[in-house]
Amino acid sequence: MAHISSGVEYGIHCLLFLVSESGDGRDASVRDLAELQGVPQDFLAKIFTKLAKAGLVAATEGVKGGFMLARPASKISVLDVVRAIDGEKALFDCREIRARCALFEDAPPAWATSGTCAVHAVMLNAQRHMEQALAQETLQDLAQRVGRKSPVSYESKIVNWLGERAEKRTVKS
Repeated sequence: MAHISSGVEYGIHCLLFLVSESGDGRDASVRDLAELQGVPQDFLAKIFTKLAKAGLVAATEGVKGGFMLARPASKISVLDVVRAIDGEKALFDCREIRARCALFEDAPPAWATSGTCAVHAVMLNAQRHMEQALAQETLQDLAQRVGRKSPVSYESKIVNWLGERAEKRTVKS
């Protein structure tokens, strides 16, 4: 079972189409982003509703409307996106098993149950480190990594692809 949902993965990949490697933003419809990334449109619409509620994206008006980043990509951390889509959930839910040892005969001694459970402490530390790592990475960082890996023409192909679809919606109206 994954701690971070597939919705976060879909959301981040689609958000990356709203930012250029240089940090400039662009807007796109959920329909176009879903088609571009191969994501179910209804599912992506729910994700973008959560992102909008969290103040990470803003709706754009008009026939060509859709969504754009609500603040610079350098100011949106991966942790912001995870929390917007999945909420704040614990990596580990301690069940206090330490108090159930058969040797305690339903009366665990204080030494066994005092303080934070050692297993839980390890998991809390792991969660803290994971959240710190996700907070340090921004959408801009990810866009730059994609830009370094992809051919130079990739970004202009994205812009053209999204632009053609927006133009088709304008013509249909």
